[in-house]
Amino acid sequence: YALQQPQLRQLLFPLGERSKAEVRVIADQWGLPISGRAESQEVCFIADNDYRRFLADYLPGAIRPGPILDRRRRVLGEHKGLPFYTIGQREGLGIAAPRPLYVLELDVAHNALIVGYAEELGSKALLAEEMSYVAMREPDAGLAVEAKIRYRAPRTPARVWPLAGGRARVTFEHTLRDITPGQAVVLYRGEELLGGGIISSAES
Repeated sequence: YALQQPQLRQLLFPLGERSKAEVRVIADQWGLPISGRAESQEVCFIADNDYRRFLADYLPGAIRPGPILDRRRRVLGEHKGLPFYTIGQREGLGIAAPRPLYVLELDVAHNALIVGYAEELGSKALLAEEMSYVAMREPDAGLAVEAKIRYRAPRTPARVWPLAGGRARVTFEHTLRDITPGQAVVLYRGEELLGGGIISSAES
């Protein structure tokens, strides 16, 4: 979504409109060993998929323990470093509670992990920055789109409201549980990619 028309005009797609399955069949017909190779969704340079070890080795200053807090800012425990947690995470918190707790927020400014119950998890709006519009100029306020907030997440009906400074507010018809700052929000209209940006916060 970050590419603009001048870059897109220079792109060549040698596979054209062929799907991945069609390309695998062609590779098999040609006897190429890659045709039967299993797919990987992991980061290629983390050989053992141990993200904790990789982050601790390469970003030791970013891994700082800190407090686990509830919405009232009461201390419930200590986290092992914010990069090890994601919004909606339930496992690995190390807190004894009468009901399951989930990660609600990563408070980077205070190095705090905010947790709460399932009903506290979710939002119907987000703020995004570094917005880039590929297929249009900045849209009119309230443009109806489909938005995607994770690679595997389905598209969901939304509206986009441009703000000053390359930011935008995106509102959703339904509550989404896993709006995560730092991830991308990508906007579509049918098969057309309209643009996107980086999620800065979910609205409470």
